[in-house]
Order: sequence, then structure tokens, then C-alpha cells
Amino acid sequence: MLLQDKVVVVSGIGPGLGRAIAVRSAAAGADVVLAARTESRLAEVAKEITDLGRRAVVAPTDITDETSAQQLVEAATSAFGRVDALVNNAFAMPPMADLAEVVLDDLRACFETNVFAALRLTRLFAPALAEAKGSVVMINSAVLRHSRQPYGPYKMAKTTLLAMSQSLATELGPRGIRVNSVAPGWIWADTLKWYFDYLAKERGVTAADVYSETASTIDLRRLPEPDEIADAVVFFASDMSRAVTGACLDVNCGEFHH
Repeated sequence: MLLQDKVVVVSGIGPGLGRAIAVRSAAAGADVVLAARTESRLAEVAKEITDLGRRAVVAPTDITDETSAQQLVEAATSAFGRVDALVNNAFAMPPMADLAEVVLDDLRACFETNVFAALRLTRLFAPALAEAKGSVVMINSAVLRHSRQPYGPYKMAKTTLLAMSQSLATELGPRGIRVNSVAPGWIWADTLKWYFDYLAKERGVTAADVYSETASTIDLRRLPEPDEIADAVVFFASDMSRAVTGACLDVNCGEFHH
């Protein structure tokens, strides 16, 4: 029960990693504030949390909008009176194109969610986090560790997020706030399963063949699952990491070493 009676705010609640972070936080003893644009999805995850005996607040939020983001802060603090951890998990897929050719407006749009919204939420929650001596966890990506085409815009957004996180660790540290990052590799959840099914049909093989081929170059010969990445988030949100800030923990089953 690493998060016993703590309050965790999670942005970007979806069927994969966002849900896993919220549910694993509740399983570790936390009450959870759920933020995303789709209210029906929030309600489904909220039920899983209450079934675990913890409290959940559903907060439909557009994190790219200042007023909506401020309302999220107010919903969290009015419901629980404190915030111990903020998990910036919301994600907008960057354009998959070479940097030499990408449409700059498309690149700017992905930065709104992947970088600026994370900064906005961190700044808005900073007073509550300082009072609790709390933690911010940024969800990054293994794209930090390679420069494959056409991932240039993706890497640009995530490396900016990492640099921002490290600077925030320095700026917010004197207030007792820790800022760390988790960088998943492949995530074996619905989106990736759909993609592997697509690749299998294109190549005339099975999805299991695609999985095996992908995993064959990874140390543990498998792909990480949402709960395994969520557990790393729980660690950073907990007092177990009380002396850790400015760090980035790779959770990729050994695909890359850093």
C-alpha cells in the first residue's frame, strides 16, 4: 500500500496506460482524480476504483484550456483537500513525418498536449503539491532512445518534455516537489494489439508472429504491459522515491539501455 490515503490526479484516462495508472494507484491505497475529455470512459474507470474501496472523482477536462485545467485543480482540492501526486499521462500523437518535411502547424498542435498542457497542469497543481511535499510524474517514451524515421516530431516533443521535467525538478525541488519521468517502450495494450493485427494481415502472418519477431530483439523477450509501467509510476508517486527527482526510468523490458 505505497500510496495509502494519498490523492493522485491522472490526466489522459483511456483504455490502456491511463486506466492502468489510475487503477494501480487505487490498488496501492490512493484516492484518484480522473481527467480526460470523454466522461463515459472516466465513469468506467471510476467504478473500477470504487470497487477497490477507494474514492474516485470524475473530472471531464480539456487540459489544453486554462479554465478547464483550473477547474480540475478545484475539483481535486474541493473533493479531497489535498493532492499528493500529479501524473501527466495525456498524449496527442505527433505527426509521423521527417522533420525536414513536417507541417509546422501540426508539430505545434502536438506540443499543446504533450508539452504545454503538462507544464500548465504542473504549474496549477504546484501549490497543493508543495503543501503535501508531493510528486509529479511525466509519462515519456522510449522514443528518447532512438532517432528512427519518421519519429522525428515524436522525439522532438518527448525530449522537450524530458528537458522541461528536469528543469522543473530543479525549480520545484526547494518547495519539496519531486518531478520524475517514466519512459515506456512498446505497451502491450489495445492500440498495439490492433497495430500488430494490421501488420500481420499486411504480411500474411499471424499477430503472434509479429509479436515474437518484435520481442526477439528485447532482453526479456516480451513487451511491457500497462500495469508494469503503472507500477513504476506508483513508485515515483510514493515515499519510496522520496530522494529521487529529475530522473527518467525506462520501462521497456530491455529494448534500450540507458
